[in-house]
Amino acid sequence: MANCSPAGRGGFFGWRVVGAAFVLGFFGWGVAFYGPPVFLSVIREARGWPIPLISTAVTAHFLIGAVVGGNLPRLHARFGAAVMTKTGVLCMALGVLGWASADAPWRLFAAAVFTGVGWGTMSAAALNAFVSPWFVRGRPAALGMAYNGGSVGGIVFSPLWVAAIAWLGFPVTAVAVGTVMAVTIWLLTDLVLSKTPASMGVRPDGDASDVTETPFPQSSTPSLTGSLLWRDRRFQTLAAGMALGLIAQIGLIAHLYSLLAPALGKQAAGLAMGSITVMAIGGRMILGWAITPRTDRRLAACCGYAAQLAGSIVFLYAAGTDVPLLLLGIALFGIGFGNATSLPPLIAQVEFDRRDVPRAVALIVAIAQGSFAFAPAVFSLIREITPAAESAAPGASPLLFATAAGIQGLAIVAFLAGRGR
Repeated sequence: MANCSPAGRGGFFGWRVVGAAFVLGFFGWGVAFYGPPVFLSVIREARGWPIPLISTAVTAHFLIGAVVGGNLPRLHARFGAAVMTKTGVLCMALGVLGWASADAPWRLFAAAVFTGVGWGTMSAAALNAFVSPWFVRGRPAALGMAYNGGSVGGIVFSPLWVAAIAWLGFPVTAVAVGTVMAVTIWLLTDLVLSKTPASMGVRPDGDASDVTETPFPQSSTPSLTGSLLWRDRRFQTLAAGMALGLIAQIGLIAHLYSLLAPALGKQAAGLAMGSITVMAIGGRMILGWAITPRTDRRLAACCGYAAQLAGSIVFLYAAGTDVPLLLLGIALFGIGFGNATSLPPLIAQVEFDRRDVPRAVALIVAIAQGSFAFAPAVFSLIREITPAAESAAPGASPLLFATAAGIQGLAIVAFLAGRGR
C-alpha cells in the first residue's frame, strides 16, 4: 500500500519542494507579473514618456519570458535547473533595477530583456518542472499549492510596490526587493529545489521502496518527438484552450477595476479585485484535492471556464450599475481564475507520454504567455472603439464583456475538441 512517506506527509521531501516552489512563484509573479503594470504608471509619471512606448516594453518583457519558458526543458537539460533558476533570479533583480533607473527608452527595453529572462525561469513551466518529478497521484494538489504562490504574490506585491515606491522611491525599492528575492531563491535552490527524488533515494509521492509502479493511468501514446508534438490534436487543442482562456482572463482583469470603481467606489473595487485572487486560491485548492486519477480533467477545465463565461455575461447585464450582479460576476469569475493556469499541466500529465510532459507543459505555457501579452492592449482598443450610449453608466462596457465571454466560449470548445473519442 502506497503512502505519502515513511514518516507521513510532513516527512516527505517533496512537500518541501512544493513549499520552495510556492516561494519561487510568489516572487516570480509578484515581481514579473504584477510589477510591470505598476512600473508603467510610475515611469510614466517620472519620465513623461508616452504610455504606448512603456506598454511596448512591458509586452517585450512578457514575450521574452514566453520564449525562455518555452525552451526551459532544453535549458534545464543542458545547464541544470539550479543554474538556470539562479541565473534567472539574478537577471530579474538586475532587470527590475533597470526599470527603476532607466533614463532613456533603450535602457527600458534592455531592462525588459533581463526581467523577461527571469520571468521565463520562474513562471508556471518552472514550477511544474520542479514539482512534477516528486508527485504522480498527488500532483494536482501539489501543483495547486505551488501555483498559489503566484496568487499570494499578487495579493502582497500589488499594494507593496505602490506603497514602497511612494515611500522609498523606485530605485531603492528595486534594490531592496531584488536583493531579498535573489538571496531567498538562491538559498532555496541550493537547499531544496536542486534535489531530485533519485538524489534523495525516494520515490514519487513518497511511495515505499517495494512499490514497483505508481498506480496511475498514463497515456499509451508513444513519445512525440520533434514536430510530432506540434501536430498532435491533443497538444493543439490544449495549447489553444489555455491561450484563449488566459487572453480573456488577463484582458478582462486589466480593465475590471476601472469598470467596477464607478459603481462600487475605489476602496470597495480594490477589495473586490482582491477577493478574485482569494477565490482563485480557494478554487485551485478545492479542485487540486478533488481530482482523482479517473477525473476527466478537460471537463473540469471546461467547468472553470463556463463559470468565468457566466461571470462575463453577468457583468454585461449588470450594465455598470447593478451592484449585486457585479458581485455575482466577481464570484463566478474568481472561482475559475486560478485553475486556468494549473489545470492544463495536469491535463498534459494524463494525455502524453511522461517523457513528453515537461516539453508539452513548457510549450503550452509559453504559447499562452506570448498570447496574453497582447491582451490588455487589445481589450483597451475594444474599450476605446465601443460607442458609449448616452445613458450608459461609466462602468458599462458591453462589447468588452461580450468579447471576453466569446473567447471563453472558444476556450471551452478547444478543450472539448481534444477529448478522446
